[in-house]
Order: sequence, then C-alpha cells, then structure tokens
Amino acid sequence: MIEPHLPQQSETTAVIRDALAAAVQQGASDLHVVVGHPLTLRLNGRLQELPGPVLTDGIVAPALRDLCPPERWQLFQAEHNLDFALELDINGQPGRFRVNYFVNGEHSGGCFRVIPAAIPSFQWAGFPVEVADRLTQIRNGLVLFSGVTGAGKTTSLAMIINLLMQGSGLRIITVEEPIEYVFPMRSGSLITQREVGRDVQSFADGLKYGLRQDPDVILVGEIRDKQTAQMALSAAETGHLVFSTLHTRDAKGAISRYTDFFPQNVQNEIRGQLSQSLQAVICQHLLPSFDGEKRELALEILYRNSPIASAIRSGKTDSIDRNILTGRADGMITFDESIKRLLQAGKIDRETAERFVTDTGMLAR
Repeated sequence: MIEPHLPQQSETTAVIRDALAAAVQQGASDLHVVVGHPLTLRLNGRLQELPGPVLTDGIVAPALRDLCPPERWQLFQAEHNLDFALELDINGQPGRFRVNYFVNGEHSGGCFRVIPAAIPSFQWAGFPVEVADRLTQIRNGLVLFSGVTGAGKTTSLAMIINLLMQGSGLRIITVEEPIEYVFPMRSGSLITQREVGRDVQSFADGLKYGLRQDPDVILVGEIRDKQTAQMALSAAETGHLVFSTLHTRDAKGAISRYTDFFPQNVQNEIRGQLSQSLQAVICQHLLPSFDGEKRELALEILYRNSPIASAIRSGKTDSIDRNILTGRADGMITFDESIKRLLQAGKIDRETAERFVTDTGMLAR
C-alpha cells in the first residue's frame, strides 16, 4: 500500500494551504499560483485575486516542493510538467486537489483544481438523470465525454461510475491522471483505480493490463494518442463498456479528433469501427449563471442511430449537426437548444445565451 505524502508545514507552505482552504470554503474551482501575481482563485468562472503580496520565487518554489512527494518533485525538475493528486487537512476535513505544476520561463508555478469532498448529485451538477440512466444501461461500446478544459467532464464521469456501482455487480477499472474522485466501496461491485505515473506508465498500458483483470466497465481518463485510441476501440468491440474524454468543442469534433489520431491510410477502417462501437458523445460547456452563484451545464448529446452511424462511416461529419437536430425523438440535443432551455428557465441571461449559441436567431424562435 502506498503511504500518502504528508507535506511539510513551512511558512511558505502555510500560505498555499491557507489559500486552498479559502478555495474550498468559497466554492472555487481552482487556485492559481503564478510568480508575479497574487494567489488567484477561479470562482464561478471568473478570476479573483486573494488579499496578499505578489508571489515571488522565494515563496512559490519552496511551497510547491514541500507539497509534492519527493520522487514526483524529481520528475518535475526533469520534465518541467507534473500532474498529481494532493490530500490536505482543511479545517479538520480531508480536502483533495488535482495539481498541475509547470515551468514558466525560469519560474515554477502551479494550478490546484478543487475536488469536491463527495461525488456530487446529478441535480446539483445539472446533469439530466434520464441521460445518466440511459448511459448506464449500455452494455458495451464506447461513450465519449468531450468539452473544453474545466467543463466538468471528470465530475460527470464520476457520477456515472458511481451510479453504475449502485446497480448490479460490475467489475470496474479506472485509469486516471491523477485520481480525482475516490469511489466508496459498495457491496456487489468491485472497483480498482490506477493512477498514471504511479501505478501504471500510461493510459495505453492501463488499458492493456486492465483487459486482463476481468472488467465489465473501463474508464480511461483521457484519450491522447493513437495507441490509447486503438485499445479503447478494441475493448469496446470485444464486449466492454468504455468511457473516456476528449478535448473538443462539440460532438462532431470528438469524432473527427478520434479519427485524426490515426494515419490517413487507415482512417476509413477506423471510421467503420467507430460507426459500430461508438454509443454516445456527451459534450459539455459550463456557462455563467444568471445570479453569478454557480455555472450552468449546457450539453450537446449524440446517440448512435442509423443516420449517425452512416455519417461516421462515410466521413461526412458536417452532416452530424443536422442528424442531431433530426434525432430529437431519440433524445439528442444540440448546444443551441440546450442553451435556449437554460435561458427559458431563467438560469442564464440573454447576453450569455447570445454569446455562446451559433445561431442567435433561434433564441427568438
């Protein structure tokens, strides 16, 4: 068993700890630690500086070193980038953070993503329960969650996996970088969470060895390369339910991005495989709410049906937007329609809606 790293409590580390406590208490999503700027939160999508001095190397470098396990700090020194999970005592309660260290010129910096203490409810996140129920009824195939960084993909997947664990007994394997949400043990289900860089060398290796561990469901934190994309597709074809994420702005972009991992001469074959194995694409955006208290979830939802499968197979991704529109009866929805519903429900204002829709005229229709 790997013992958790216990950060040193130096004066400089205390500065970061206090800021992380403020992030948790205020409901911020991130804390930014950048030399030349004060400590800065992202609160409800907006940057907000905390009271205090402008950060210097003398504050940042020692604090980042003390918060990081020694062996990971050595890796950061060599590669200038590092992802890891951090757990701290925040006012007597465990606080978890996804951490990224980076080098900016000659300075070290960090971004700390706040992980909620418990897996949120679908109602809190604004994720439709009927969509979650439908996804957990899929027996095999590939389900992709896409969206820009910070769109809540990891949280949505955590809620889906948690729901799966409450049903019939399933063997679930996750491969994450780093592990964010820790799933509670539930009678009848069996889950193992493996962290890239600690338990396994890469997402592809996690998939490769995970397939030998009798899985029903596999969660791959992110598809970043051809090898992981190929193995995820193969796992989906051989009777497993595979969830993963891609950084794209819409559903058709996720399909194009997946195909683009592969050389041109095999893309027709990959499109054929995708047309049969891809079950759904859920694309997310978080929009500023009307009252500024939180951000509202807008979704584009694509489910595979005959027209969608045909468009994927033929490479006619431009027709996918139209197929989503005509697939309303199958539960599909475009971003524009999702944003319009948020506006009609009074959850966002018209200015926000007009800024994010592709067709402002549809708001009046």
